[in-house]
Amino acid sequence: MIEINKKNTRTWSRIGVRATYGMALLEAAKDDPLVLAMSADLGRSSGLNQFISKFPDQFVNAGIAEQNMVGVAAGMAREGFSVFASSFAPFISMRASEQVRMNLGYMNIPVKLVALGSGLSMGFLGNSHYGLEDAAVMRAIPGLTVVSPADCAEVFKVIRASINYPHPVYIRLTGGVNNPIVYQDDYEFEFGKAVCVKEGKDLCIVATGSMVAIAITVANEIEALKGMSVKVVNMHTLKPLDEKYLSELFGLFTTIVSLEEHSVVGGLGSAISEFKARENYLARHVSIGIEDCYVKAGDYQYALAEAGLTKDKIISNILNKLCIPL
Repeated sequence: MIEINKKNTRTWSRIGVRATYGMALLEAAKDDPLVLAMSADLGRSSGLNQFISKFPDQFVNAGIAEQNMVGVAAGMAREGFSVFASSFAPFISMRASEQVRMNLGYMNIPVKLVALGSGLSMGFLGNSHYGLEDAAVMRAIPGLTVVSPADCAEVFKVIRASINYPHPVYIRLTGGVNNPIVYQDDYEFEFGKAVCVKEGKDLCIVATGSMVAIAITVANEIEALKGMSVKVVNMHTLKPLDEKYLSELFGLFTTIVSLEEHSVVGGLGSAISEFKARENYLARHVSIGIEDCYVKAGDYQYALAEAGLTKDKIISNILNKLCIPL
């Protein structure tokens, strides 16, 4: 089993989340002949080249047919295989949403769906390939676990945790190559259990996916600029939400900021707002994500800037919402 350490996390960071997913699944297949990879004609884009070469009998290419892939994946999972099926985020979450709803949600078949290029990381391919709404769609399906790893090390943790997990999972991969590192050492991962990655007492940022690393940088800069103490929480699982931990946060902080590379409609911010309204907490919640619009296509960093998800724009947004002068 590959260890999570400083050397490996640097390597994974350079190759990015998709290639790391392929490495993680390759390692899993070495120990378990029932691990099966599926792709909608995106084996190479899924980082599965080595997997296909070493375990050709454990790979199925369904072709450009995501709906059929989900149905076949469900059938293979019913036969006892641990199935990981990958495609670009909007295709697997929306083109195949009915099959996900019936075969995975309704029938509770434990297929693991791997959404490539969620958020804006598909760059120049534009809005046809951006995953802006995928978490919202998947969160609406009963029984489906929705998780967004914070970095490449957490991709490994999620794959390991998913293999024998008895429920269907939607794994939302955000970020690209040279992916910022959040975790350099091993840590305890559990679906539905948030992780504090930075302590603080004045303000809390709850982030998911690629935004966790940015949240840490934002927190450090706000502390340097304004002398505030800022806590950062990695809410890797969007469903089921860690409501127990959220209750503690709403009891400790007067303001909680949610941060995500997803539409502000239906993602992490919406999940937290729903919980806050249901439990009638008085603390303020500021939701930061991609506004309810399409984003101009360009390279990844340009798209993030257009969406207001760069470090400086996030800091400005937070301080403006808190009525704190820059």
